[in-house]
Amino acid sequence: MSSRVVVVGAGLAGLSAACHLVGAGFEVTVVERDTIPGGRAGRIVRDGYTFDTGPTVMTMPGLLADVVDAAGRGRFSLDDLLPMVRLDPAYRASFADGSEILVRAGHEAMHDEIAATCGPADAAAFDDFVVWLRELYELEMPHFIDRNFDSPLDLVSSPRAAARLLRMGGFRRLGPVVAERFRDERLRRLFSFQAMYAGLQPSRALAIYAVITYMDSVAGVYFPEGGMGAIPVAMARAAELGGVEFRWGTTVHEIQRGPNGRVAAVDLGGGERLRADAVVCTLDTPVAYERLLPGLRGPRAVRSGRYSPSAVVWHVGARGAPPDDAAHHNIHFAQEWDSAFDALIGDLELMPDPSRLVTVPSLTDPSLAAPGGSTLYVLEPVPHLGGSVDWNHERGPMRERLMGFLAEHGYPTDIVTEELVTPLEWQAMGMASGTPFALAHTFLQTGPFRPPNVERRMPGLVFAGSGTVPGVGVPMVLISGRLAAERVREYLPAPDRAPVRAT
Repeated sequence: MSSRVVVVGAGLAGLSAACHLVGAGFEVTVVERDTIPGGRAGRIVRDGYTFDTGPTVMTMPGLLADVVDAAGRGRFSLDDLLPMVRLDPAYRASFADGSEILVRAGHEAMHDEIAATCGPADAAAFDDFVVWLRELYELEMPHFIDRNFDSPLDLVSSPRAAARLLRMGGFRRLGPVVAERFRDERLRRLFSFQAMYAGLQPSRALAIYAVITYMDSVAGVYFPEGGMGAIPVAMARAAELGGVEFRWGTTVHEIQRGPNGRVAAVDLGGGERLRADAVVCTLDTPVAYERLLPGLRGPRAVRSGRYSPSAVVWHVGARGAPPDDAAHHNIHFAQEWDSAFDALIGDLELMPDPSRLVTVPSLTDPSLAAPGGSTLYVLEPVPHLGGSVDWNHERGPMRERLMGFLAEHGYPTDIVTEELVTPLEWQAMGMASGTPFALAHTFLQTGPFRPPNVERRMPGLVFAGSGTVPGVGVPMVLISGRLAAERVREYLPAPDRAPVRAT
């Protein structure tokens, strides 16, 4: 009997794990409570408008290609399943003084943009900044991101890499490091706001998180044909072609162990059990321990971790076009900066002067909106549910503020259909503390200090997703799936042959 691995959840992490595992020859079954793939990267189709409910920024497509290649083993590639384009500009940055800076695709184009908007000195500084970012990325990826950790002592297994990271200033604060390089305050914000993806204030985040800046401001931002929701669809197709079995619309009630304490099965309810020699669980780790692992207490990092801020996301399908200068991604930087982050992260309060993101995917793919309409994704960072905001009361006022913001900046407000997502909705979807961004990437919640992806007390149980290593974001959860598959391969004997399904 071949070894069976059950993957709980068909989000990006679970699909990545499934592709890597089936490519390695395991019998793989993915169990998903929804009827479509995606998890957090899901979609809503309503009244002619298509909304991507999860991440809107796609970077590092090579990582996605690796996942598809693992399942295909040379029979098909990412290009066969998911056409995509590089966005230019990647972002339009709009500032409180009315000025704008475009984050252009390609080093030379961005150099010229900075020279035109900020001056030649900052353009030259950008050239040096790109070299630094690239070196930082090439150092961190193999040694500190794309690897499994068994203990904090693993950090010293690459002393040369750690010493080099120290010399490069990786353990300094990101905000001051960026400020030393650029004179223009707008560039300082543009190249450090990404720290918030990791749940940290730019002024206090470690400079190692500049790798996120590298991913979207240097390596480029992409958009798949059909929207971000097409990514999990393509991944599921790759997994299926590789031989993965899917159980859609099926809920896992418990991960069960055998008499020897090892993983033995997953309980699907109604008396049905699915045999499992190993399980990759992609639920948010605190929720996994609470719902699927009775009698097994989560590690301290899970029980008492510090969470990232949450976000209100307003999906809007409206009649009319966005303003002429709108881009696919539009960051509207407010006047306030450090004080806004102090309120959000330090005091767990609403930002008094919030910066916001407006994504208009229908500009790139008109099929995502009804004829003559626009699909808008409006995001405002807000505290997670550990704060004092009463979202039952705040929901209406938040919508009105966002409506006023859209009108002020020339976006269409003749709404046909809409969906407002607050921390309460994130919590109902199974995200601890009501945040889709999981545990913050403080130093003591990074690498070997983050909740581990292997549960030693229940051999055969592995975790994947943003709540474990390496962390939050599309590239990171894709890597987390590969790392989970690596754990399974360490645990189970290598299969005799890989299952293949005819294309």
